[in-house]
Amino acid sequence: MPLTHADFMKLANGSDIRGVAVPGVPNEPVTLTPEAANRIAAGFIRFLSEKTGKRPEELRIAVGHDSRISALAIKDCVLTGITHTGAHGIDCVLASTPAMFMAAIFEDTAADGSVMITASHLPYNRNGLKFFTAAGGTDKDDIVKILTYASEAEEAHGTLDHVLKFDLIGRYSEYLVDKIRAALGGAEQPLAGMRIVVDAGNGAGGFFAGRILTPLGADTAGSRCLDPDGRFPNHVPNPEDPAAMLSIKEAVIENDADLGLIFDTDVDRMSAVLADGTDISRNALIAMMAAILAPDYPGSTIVTDSVTSDGLHDFLEKDLGLKHLRYMRGYKNVINECIRRNEAGEISPLAIETSGHGALSENYYLDDGAYLAVKLLIAAAKARAEGRTLDDLIAALRRPAEAREIRIGIIGEDDPKAYAATVLAAFEARAEAAGLRIASPSYEGVRIVFPNGWALLRMSLHDPNMPLNIESDETGGADGIERRVKELLTGFGSLDLSCFHV
Repeated sequence: MPLTHADFMKLANGSDIRGVAVPGVPNEPVTLTPEAANRIAAGFIRFLSEKTGKRPEELRIAVGHDSRISALAIKDCVLTGITHTGAHGIDCVLASTPAMFMAAIFEDTAADGSVMITASHLPYNRNGLKFFTAAGGTDKDDIVKILTYASEAEEAHGTLDHVLKFDLIGRYSEYLVDKIRAALGGAEQPLAGMRIVVDAGNGAGGFFAGRILTPLGADTAGSRCLDPDGRFPNHVPNPEDPAAMLSIKEAVIENDADLGLIFDTDVDRMSAVLADGTDISRNALIAMMAAILAPDYPGSTIVTDSVTSDGLHDFLEKDLGLKHLRYMRGYKNVINECIRRNEAGEISPLAIETSGHGALSENYYLDDGAYLAVKLLIAAAKARAEGRTLDDLIAALRRPAEAREIRIGIIGEDDPKAYAATVLAAFEARAEAAGLRIASPSYEGVRIVFPNGWALLRMSLHDPNMPLNIESDETGGADGIERRVKELLTGFGSLDLSCFHV
């Protein structure tokens, strides 16, 4: 039976599309079928034709994918969906999400739009599609329109005979290599004498070692998980995953490396590890990038997600002389706010989440893990030449003694978001009545400031739960904050408070 409009709408995931692409996991039926991929491609062509004013046969569409086991089958269905409309397809083979955006920028490809087949760090049975034009990635409303058009299209397959194959990741690597050389004085191998290890998690990021670091003279011996393998046999390709971070830390220490870099599956996120094994992730990554950018953008605004620490806030504003805006979680939310502020005349060079999504105004506001790594490499090489180290940049950053996240389930509610809004209003009122200080302004949830830390309660972007983030400046202090928050949440029958530690 052909897929319905409701079937397609279930694939919507914020600013992109995600679904189950291969069978094998209990209770997870395949939803991103070959038919769905083919019709979504037709929907994208219709969307892009309306957006550009071009007829389908005038459009050039680049298609790439990460290492997932379902990638090739989905890619063929996408490309044949594209060519059936009369549009021209460009097969960019294994690529990264940021590289696929650049397909709309590079003259070599001159794509009117591009499709990246990826589900980021999700399990091997999932896959999805992200869409780009030269103006950037699609928003939530665009995805709804593309899926609506897909539901109105019929499955139809054109030919692959005239699809051009293009080594996009090679072109993208040259672009990044040139940027590093230019920033470091034009030397052919400015990273000579440095050992830099990479952990790609068997995703699409293995290119960074051989096609960027090696030509620049770096020694990459000891790098891990560089070969693409869509079953992710070593660890989840996710810089937020403890096992993934342990892997890159081990690689740095065991190989006496100067720096370690780790990417997620499609390379739009990254984290790093210093020579002593200290991780540069979450708040520390934001602090490092801001410190690198501060001399070029004095007094500018750094836009982050809502869960960043007070120590980071003080570092940005007091130590670097910047402005810090905590905005709503969701990388597109953070990026769009950064764009809005720049368009209004307020200089904002960086939009970045604690997840490792980071976008620079100088790089098309593109959340690009490889570009963040490039900025770190340039800073590391300059610091080395001056007898300093990267960690000197964030020596003044105060890190919390304890941090935790608790996800409070919402049970039995037809409209979890509406219920969460009721909870948040009552939670804030109870906190104020108890004499607790509420942080203001707050673009997301309710943030309570305690003498020894803070707690932020908000509604999840996608799931029926309310994440609670807690940080304490004192060892043992998180339990007290958690206990106080739990007291403020008593009496809400649809909240599952069994997840609390105290």
